[in-house]
Amino acid sequence: MPELTHWLLYAGGLAVLVTAGVLILRSQRVGLGALPWLAVLRAAVQLSIVALLLRGVLAWWWALAAFLALMFVTAGLTGARRASALPRGRAAALLGIGAGAVVSVGSIMGLGLVERSSQELVAIAGILIGNAMTASTLSLRHLTSLLRDRRGEVEAWLALGAAPVQSTAELRREAIREALIPNLDQTKSTGLVTLPGAFVGALFGGASPIEAAAFQLVVLVGIFLGQSVTASLATWWASGSPVLPAPDDAAVA
Repeated sequence: MPELTHWLLYAGGLAVLVTAGVLILRSQRVGLGALPWLAVLRAAVQLSIVALLLRGVLAWWWALAAFLALMFVTAGLTGARRASALPRGRAAALLGIGAGAVVSVGSIMGLGLVERSSQELVAIAGILIGNAMTASTLSLRHLTSLLRDRRGEVEAWLALGAAPVQSTAELRREAIREALIPNLDQTKSTGLVTLPGAFVGALFGGASPIEAAAFQLVVLVGIFLGQSVTASLATWWASGSPVLPAPDDAAVA
């Protein structure tokens, strides 16, 4: 009974927080319908399943490989869906996320920056794959917006004989920069403005403050590397198409 009471209070506390957020948005006439509740409920179900699966995942190498593949496939499909407005956006997202995740996770594990264990691998991979997905979404969506806004400029370069990648080079650079800024801002403010989840989680897991800080620094650098690879490769592949994304009005129609 004490355990049941604990979980009931826990669920009630979360409901209060979500309700407060919904009421604040409604006071500003921002209607999201049931989306906040559905998002939290989905997260709760997915995290519960993951928590149960991890018991087996950490015990067998084949289960670990399958779980990592599931994370990548989910991130890839999500990123591809977000980039569907670009002619080569889906493939660009999959390519960028895959390369960013492999390079960043492989580099960290290969250099021995964290302990080579299944627990560390799952933790690092989960963070870096998710951030590679974010970089793909931000860079490709920003590239799409730039291509629509500056369509005439790109078409002029193409008319002069420039290759698609050459005609969009400046737009690609801007899209990559915009995708990396949020993580770089967080990196600069870590320890002063924010205490990131990896640092707090390591402390709660029994690590010393120094060990937690070292782990968090590895995560931040890994995110930077992974996002750099993802945004660069995804935008490069997407910009190789001679077909520009449809204007906003056509996309809506």
